[in-house]
Amino acid sequence: MGQESFIYSFVARGTMILAEYTEFTGNFPSIASQCLQKLPSSSSSKFTYNCDHHTFNFLVEDGYAYCVVAKDSLSKQISIAFLERVKADFKKRYGGGKASTAIAKSLNKEFGPVMKEHMKYIVDHAEEIEKLIKVKAQVSEVKSIMLENIDKAIDRGEILTVLTDKTENLRSQAQEYKKQGTQVRRKLWYQNMKIKLVVLGILLLLVLIIWISVCHGFNCTD
Repeated sequence: MGQESFIYSFVARGTMILAEYTEFTGNFPSIASQCLQKLPSSSSSKFTYNCDHHTFNFLVEDGYAYCVVAKDSLSKQISIAFLERVKADFKKRYGGGKASTAIAKSLNKEFGPVMKEHMKYIVDHAEEIEKLIKVKAQVSEVKSIMLENIDKAIDRGEILTVLTDKTENLRSQAQEYKKQGTQVRRKLWYQNMKIKLVVLGILLLLVLIIWISVCHGFNCTD
């Protein structure tokens, strides 16, 4: 992969291009500028447009847009890696100061050569960067799987907790029902015993009355 894989690059504040660099002639600066005007308003986003066997890659963050035009044979990940390097360098040099007041293309002389150096670095280390990107993607995938498994484990834990709580509630209710049943049986037993005692008392009273009547009628004596 040669350095010609990168065609054009710029840094813009809003829609104002502050610095740009290219070694080629063509209409790609005009197309890139048109794309810049149509970028969705977002605090942090990445966009890629395809046109005439080229990709127009944008990285938008904190009101600044970083763009690189590359051949479509170059992977999007490599282009984004370039934009990340440009963004970090630009913010380090101009963040919170000169970048906020610079006029259109006033940073070409200072930052143009810097973008050229970053292009060369990315091209020279493309293979290593692609490997690193793949490793990061794998790590991210593993992390996502682990987080998903943790969420599932937490969900299972919540389900188990709910089941445990329900079991405890059922056990408590069963004990309460048993206690109430014992109290009811005891109450019924007392009531039944009271009825029996009353009936027995009435029977004894009747027997006594009958005995007294019989003895009086026959003039019972010892």
